[in-house]
Amino acid sequence: QVQLVESGGGYVQAGGSLRLSCAASGDLNSVNVMAWFRQVTGKEREGVAAIYRNSGLPYYPMNKKGRFTISHDNAMNTVYLQMDSLKAEDTAMYYCAAGFVRLDLLGDYEYENWGQGTQVTVS
Repeated sequence: QVQLVESGGGYVQAGGSLRLSCAASGDLNSVNVMAWFRQVTGKEREGVAAIYRNSGLPYYPMNKKGRFTISHDNAMNTVYLQMDSLKAEDTAMYYCAAGFVRLDLLGDYEYENWGQGTQVTVS
């Protein structure tokens, strides 16, 4: 069982920055990838960024490269999402996920562990 707790969300003006954190605990031996997803009410969940736990290699969808940066601190079992040049369309609930990913790093079906989410609102 893996527990994930997100923090760092809030209100920010367009063009501003936020840094989200995800603290992981529990049995992480079965986790090879951690990721950030976001969801707007009524819409599908969208993968934002992923990172391999051992190597720290990040992965982004093409439309997120440059503005979002994922990183991790394995010693602290924490994953971060630095978001810059935020836009109103980035407003969403952001979720941290962890799992043993075999194929699709940003496929939500790959992840069995999810946090409760942290709200990001860009005005």
